[in-house]
Amino acid sequence: MKHLKTPLLFILLLSSIYFSINIYKNERINQSVKNDLIELSKIKYGLFNVDEWKTILTDIISDKVESFNLKDYDRAKMKVKISSLLHSAISEYQKVFKKKHPIKNIFYRGFTAFKDLREEVPMFTEQILDFLDEKQNRENLKKYINNLIDDYADETFSKTDYSIVNSINKKYNYSNKAIAIKELKHKLYNQNERLLIDKLVLLISFILIILLLQFSNKLTKIDISLSLFICLILLFLGVTLPMIEIDARISKMDFTLLGNNISFKNQVLFYKSKSIIEVVYLMISQSKIGIISVGLLVLIFSVVFPIIKILSSFIWTFNIALRNNKIINFFVHKSGKWSMADVFVIAILMSYIGFDGIINDQLSQLERISTSFNILTTNQSNLMFGFFAFTGFVILGIFISQKLKSIIEK
Repeated sequence: MKHLKTPLLFILLLSSIYFSINIYKNERINQSVKNDLIELSKIKYGLFNVDEWKTILTDIISDKVESFNLKDYDRAKMKVKISSLLHSAISEYQKVFKKKHPIKNIFYRGFTAFKDLREEVPMFTEQILDFLDEKQNRENLKKYINNLIDDYADETFSKTDYSIVNSINKKYNYSNKAIAIKELKHKLYNQNERLLIDKLVLLISFILIILLLQFSNKLTKIDISLSLFICLILLFLGVTLPMIEIDARISKMDFTLLGNNISFKNQVLFYKSKSIIEVVYLMISQSKIGIISVGLLVLIFSVVFPIIKILSSFIWTFNIALRNNKIINFFVHKSGKWSMADVFVIAILMSYIGFDGIINDQLSQLERISTSFNILTTNQSNLMFGFFAFTGFVILGIFISQKLKSIIEK
């Protein structure tokens, strides 16, 4: 077993490199697909979108007008209402006519035009009812109402910018948003299936490396260097891939409008997913000194320090003359408390727990907002692979630090 340790570590290093490359590439593709899917699922394109509501109202009006059948209604009551409306209109017009033609009214006291109009009201009523019963007139009525809705929406609400949606559809060659969402979900599922095997193999490799380090009394320089390479791989994955994903959404919202059931699904309220490097870049690109300072501190203590520590460990392992160097000795044996990598892992974990609790509480309040709405919310926040890779780097780094003094001098 002693002679197999180094070849086994070398094999584990090669497998770690291969599967880490696969994981990194596929995670990047995953991140891009997920961001596009999230963008298409945002509530601004669904529940809060005026065009969606115009479509809903248009469909409802079309159904109502199509289902309008006077034979199914009390035609007598309809006739009474229309007749009353016509009589009122004739009376109003008669008053206006008298005011405009006061002299003529003296000579035309026997004028029977308005009387004749009133006698024709039943016939006009029947004509109106027949008019409403014709299919072509229904189509015209639908167009008229829909045009009124369009005009009102355009005057009241600002237009939705679909440039991002259009670019996503063009990117994947999809014809519309609904097809894009369906296909991107399928694509993401397939990507995750492929990633699962790679992550499982990398996890097994990591466990075997830990076991080899733990149960080996002494390690050669080659063993240490191979372990440090694996540690560097985990650090790279940990700082470049997303660590935490905050995802709050309305999974389903049902309510009734004008007798029709309206449903919205997977409406994203908030989503963020960033790696350490992305967070640092975001902070440094701000104009506020305080935020820039925090970004630089995160970069120094969680990225720069660990890298220098790994490089110093390589030098300490292979160059005996530099082992007493204060800088090398500091980074190899004393920089752990300064890098705060382990503290950073705990901070991310606690942040996730805190965010998870806050989001669940807020979404629960949203579900209780009204009894007339059936709202089902969901918190899809997750710890991402970057967090587990960074945690693996911290654990492996602790084991390597404990074993550095057991190098066999040759």
